[in-house]
Amino acid sequence: MANEAPAKLISIGPKSGTKKDGFNLVTENVTAINPEANQIEVELLAYDGKTVLLDVSEEALEDLQKIKIGDGATLRVVEENGKRIVKSFRIRSKDPNIQRADAALLDLTDTHWLNRKHAIEVLGELRVEAAVKPLVEMLNDEVGDVRQRAYDALIKIGAPCVADVVPLLVSEEDDLRQSATEILRKIGKPAVEPLALALGEADEKLQKRIMKVLDRMGYKRK
Repeated sequence: MANEAPAKLISIGPKSGTKKDGFNLVTENVTAINPEANQIEVELLAYDGKTVLLDVSEEALEDLQKIKIGDGATLRVVEENGKRIVKSFRIRSKDPNIQRADAALLDLTDTHWLNRKHAIEVLGELRVEAAVKPLVEMLNDEVGDVRQRAYDALIKIGAPCVADVVPLLVSEEDDLRQSATEILRKIGKPAVEPLALALGEADEKLQKRIMKVLDRMGYKRK
């Protein structure tokens, strides 16, 4: 690791004080790890290969064991007593599809509906299970085209979305009830087992709705 103290990396607060919640430091290359000294050295994206040496907090030591030299990572860094301390790590996948999915998940909350629409299309294409809950919520989006894309994406994701879609069968909103019914019906056979599981945990009203969906799919309860 470098022996020299790292140059100032970033200003994380105004001159009047340090920002307590810190900042995210993104690196595409972990260059050195020293578990004994609780330190990590990473390459800075904007400084042509220049590296910075950071201390690692006690609560992040378990995550430090998972990181390897050459990994990309997002580090949560705070300043304490004039030193930059890493509080947590998230390894950045080099798989381009995972990177696309991560970016799309963030874009689901974008204020522009076209960005939300595009994000949903990506998540449906990649069948990202982590997107199920926000996609179910987006069946209520103010923009019809976004709602339609969320509907389509949930069908593509399939069985993993069933548990989150089922409660909509008893929604007070007619459109949501209809959307939920059609999503489950179009998922088809992969939805049958999770629907059967939901049936055993549902109240009487929801049980009737689930049975109606199964009936429309051609499945009868034994």
